[in-house]
Amino acid sequence: MKMGGKRKKDEGEAAAEEEREVKPCNMKRQVLPSTIKNKDKRAAVHSQLKHEKKVEKRKKQKDREAKEKKAMELGEELPPRPTPHTIETRRVPDETIFICWDDVDEFSGFLKQEITPKILITTCRFNSARGPAFISELLTVIQNAHYFKRGTYDLKKIVEYANKKDFTSIVVLHTNSRQPDALLIIGLPDGPTAHFKLSSLVLRKDIKNHGNPTLHMPELVMNNFTTRLGHRVGRYIFDQKEIKPLDGKGKNKETKEKKLGKVITRMQECGPRLISLQHGTFDTKGGEYEWVHKPEMDTSRRRFFL
Repeated sequence: MKMGGKRKKDEGEAAAEEEREVKPCNMKRQVLPSTIKNKDKRAAVHSQLKHEKKVEKRKKQKDREAKEKKAMELGEELPPRPTPHTIETRRVPDETIFICWDDVDEFSGFLKQEITPKILITTCRFNSARGPAFISELLTVIQNAHYFKRGTYDLKKIVEYANKKDFTSIVVLHTNSRQPDALLIIGLPDGPTAHFKLSSLVLRKDIKNHGNPTLHMPELVMNNFTTRLGHRVGRYIFDQKEIKPLDGKGKNKETKEKKLGKVITRMQECGPRLISLQHGTFDTKGGEYEWVHKPEMDTSRRRFFL
């Protein structure tokens, strides 16, 4: 046996080498930007892929426009347009989605205009500078609302006071690190209590080309509250305002529209997010919850509970 000689290739290695030679060299392997460690190269690859995708999209759009123009000249039927992919069309279906609902609940009196809402707005005990500014925004949206300083009063004492003064709801603004981070809405006299989370709060004065509130009553457009929980929360939000006929002038300036589990206020501010819905008034110890959001419930970004 000779030492240092070349090892003969077996049949498997020879076949693999022939396959590599036959394979065309112009076929490029798709490189994902997430697999590139170098930041500059990763950004360059991402920009290139984005440009190629934009060019391909523009090419398809031009082809579709040419086909539509040709069909119009020949008097033929226009080719069907593709359905755009939106969050709503890709939404994971919920088993509680239903169309017909039994609307006999604790909110029926407000929606039938038998009871006029009267809202008490307050803050947590340790309020921040941005808290009153946000409350002034709420006072321009929520009609028949009254602001009271919290002081050192316990929340249960405030509930008792509000019941004696014939308030229908209490809104408590909670702050953390000098930023409003939560809203607690307590229905009176027997609940329910909804806890909403606030994030990335931007006041109206900080929005470029923001709209100004008018004296018109805001219109509430309740769309996409299709699940059982969403229908209940939608009716709860609706009973916080006084229902009166609107003039056409201020109709588009102050609206609340539900989009995928969030409330759009004056079409420029979005939020908040529902964290929990509790039976009765606020009770941290013995309260029973109708629904509580948990992190393990977020199995998909296209799943919405409202």
